[in-house]
Amino acid sequence: MSAAPRRATASFMLAHPARWIALGFGSGLSPVAPGTVGTLWAWLAFLVINPWLNDWQWAALLLGGTAVGWWACTATARHLATPDPGAIVWDEVLAFWLVLWLIMPTGFWGQVIAFALFRYFDAAKPGPVGWADRLYKGERGKPVTWAQGWGILFDDFVAAGCTLLVIALWRFTFF
Repeated sequence: MSAAPRRATASFMLAHPARWIALGFGSGLSPVAPGTVGTLWAWLAFLVINPWLNDWQWAALLLGGTAVGWWACTATARHLATPDPGAIVWDEVLAFWLVLWLIMPTGFWGQVIAFALFRYFDAAKPGPVGWADRLYKGERGKPVTWAQGWGILFDDFVAAGCTLLVIALWRFTFF
């Protein structure tokens, strides 16, 4: 039998390094729309670090962030005793960094459109995103496995792919 679900708090986050990462360095603690707040944090962080990284470094950061994130999301979901807690936002961070990395350089409004599309696909989970979300879903009250930890990341990567596809089709059609 699994432990009762816990709520993520600042003291919970500070107690383990995996929680810092999974909770997006605190952005996932937002009481309202933590996924959106995590994505906004990702956007700001991207703008701050992008001038310092080349494409190879971004690729390494995203690959390393995925490996570390899989561990952090799995551990944090286990600690919260919930298969896909809303407070875990590292999935949004990585997926939106991927989107921004691949659409840059683009202006502010291009970034706003990418943000809106990504949030739509991540929150509404249409088509392939819903499929990806259900693929690794665990049951509440059951132990969280590595598969569910991967699933936390996977559906957001599919949402990023859908976002990039819409942007590519729009650019191809109108430019």
